[in-house]
Amino acid sequence: MSKTTDIPAQTGSFITKPTTVDLDTPIARGDQVIATITLRRPKAGELRGISLVELTQMDVTAIAKVLPRICDPFLTPEDVNKLEAPDLLKIGTEIALFLLPKDVTASLAA
Repeated sequence: MSKTTDIPAQTGSFITKPTTVDLDTPIARGDQVIATITLRRPKAGELRGISLVELTQMDVTAIAKVLPRICDPFLTPEDVNKLEAPDLLKIGTEIALFLLPKDVTASLAA
């Protein structure tokens, strides 16, 4: 389950803050097990070399490029390749939501 924090509806705006995603299938990295990752809204520089259209369409290659740039703990390309499809879908959905403008997200929160 992912958890997104937002400003209360009475302000009329919906501002996405960092969100955590609980992985259905944790990633094993040596002795470390990653069961939860925190995503933050990407800045323009972190989106370089990535098509926004592909990212909003949740293209696997686009997600794999941007994910290590915006997650904590840091995921290597090998870690990203270990993600199960349902986890990748949850992460891709959160990334796509980060890209929506305030007026669109405000209508979603209403």
